[in-house]
Amino acid sequence: MTHDVFNQAPPLTGHDVSDDPALIEGVRREDADWAQGELHRLGTLAGSEQAQEWGRLANEHPPVLRTHDRYGHRIDEVEFHPSWHELMSVAVSNGLHASPWAAARPGAHVARAAKFYVWSQVEAGHGCPISMTYAAVAALRHSPALAAEWEPLLASRSYDPGLRPPTGKRGVLAGMAMTEKQGGSDVRANTTTATPLGDGTYALTGHKWFNSAPMCDMFLVLAQAKAGLSCFLLPRVLPDGTRNAMRLMRLKDKLGNRSNASAEVEYDGAVAWLVGEEGRGLRTILEMVNMTRLDCVIGSAAGMRYGLTRALHHARHREAFGRALAEQPLMRNLLADLAVESEAATALMIRVAGATDKAIRGDRAESALRRTALAVAKYWVCRRATGHAAESLECLGGNGYVEESQMPRLFRESPLNGIWEGSGNVAALDVVRAISREPEALDAFFAEVTQAAGADRRLDDAADRLRKSLGDPHDMESRARRLAEDMALVLQGSLLVRHAPPAVADAFCASRLSGDWGRAYGTLPPGLDLDSILSRCMGR
Repeated sequence: MTHDVFNQAPPLTGHDVSDDPALIEGVRREDADWAQGELHRLGTLAGSEQAQEWGRLANEHPPVLRTHDRYGHRIDEVEFHPSWHELMSVAVSNGLHASPWAAARPGAHVARAAKFYVWSQVEAGHGCPISMTYAAVAALRHSPALAAEWEPLLASRSYDPGLRPPTGKRGVLAGMAMTEKQGGSDVRANTTTATPLGDGTYALTGHKWFNSAPMCDMFLVLAQAKAGLSCFLLPRVLPDGTRNAMRLMRLKDKLGNRSNASAEVEYDGAVAWLVGEEGRGLRTILEMVNMTRLDCVIGSAAGMRYGLTRALHHARHREAFGRALAEQPLMRNLLADLAVESEAATALMIRVAGATDKAIRGDRAESALRRTALAVAKYWVCRRATGHAAESLECLGGNGYVEESQMPRLFRESPLNGIWEGSGNVAALDVVRAISREPEALDAFFAEVTQAAGADRRLDDAADRLRKSLGDPHDMESRARRLAEDMALVLQGSLLVRHAPPAVADAFCASRLSGDWGRAYGTLPPGLDLDSILSRCMGR
């Protein structure tokens, strides 16, 4: 009689994670409506108790590095909990990795983005090797012979873990190693050397401070060759079955992303193959980086949706002072504000995925749009994720601060995508480079924004202010963050005015574009249709 549990939200299981109007409408707009069946099947699995348990276990039992066996032989193995392999198997079998590259169908990369968004809400850490396997193909195509050898294995829907010669595996995964202790984002400061061996291969000697997913089958690595910084393909196991000279020194003890192994590595004459041209390694590997930057945006948008969903679920089932939290005015303002932010992130994410899909198929106008839209989305959406996670967590009160709610895991994960593949300053400076050096990219940006011209005065005014700001060449580097922010908000506003329900677009323009907004979530101005906003995302 002392422990009667009531007024607690029930477990959030048994739902379809893809039941997300902003996502489904975006998939239809961007030529991927044909994938809805796959998307809903994956969404149903993502909402299951079993999948959520995989995510919990993978984080509570992080990977363990085994450098040597019991006899003293070097093995450089990383052990994962079985739940990690379950998550990876689902991701690979559903084509979240490199499979879109093998599909000629329009919208293939959009469908993959939507599924990555859905499945990332189960567990974010295993998305790292999945994302890099997807992105590696873009760089490998600089060397057609290597691409012909590796692409079929990278695109295979068979998850086949274990260190064996790639030619004997049903499918392989790719990782990346760019940064070193002394350089970080300044990869031109790298000291790892690449020496030709005379048979078309190179010997790499040096270190990497961050090696993402060290148990992948192959890695794209930057090293200094005679002609300068170059990109190389470095397999973990050589064709003759011997282990390559890639030594795992230790795993990083990270704030979040606990399920995923990130390692410090050293190369002692490791054998590698040149990708692209000597001396053009940065340009080559940036093809991969731009694809993983897209996944940073997808992952941050997915985290926002995850947090919003759990905040809404709690607020609907929890009562305080005689009413459900979801019925109380201040909480409704906060939830609606979080919903608007989430929808804006999803709309921008799916538009960038659509531009990427069309650019890969040769559309030059969409390629130009992608150049600016991806840069501003990487900066802004990833920047907004941490604050959004904190507010979503707080909606659950003290329950949200407890590990069992999974909200602390979301919060710890939320800064990662803002750091990975270029932290905030790097991303903002990339925006400045795009608008300064590639006028066609800026023209494409405004061509996209102008499609909503005349539909909302607040958006028109914000676009005019942005044009004037971009027309001033002074101090652009020091203003880079503000420029990236303004571009992101104007682009998101244009997308919502054109495609979202009027209540969502009105709330976005009234808060983000007109200045009638506070300094925290939950400060939407009066007079907005909060009922429509909340009913749109409360279908669960």
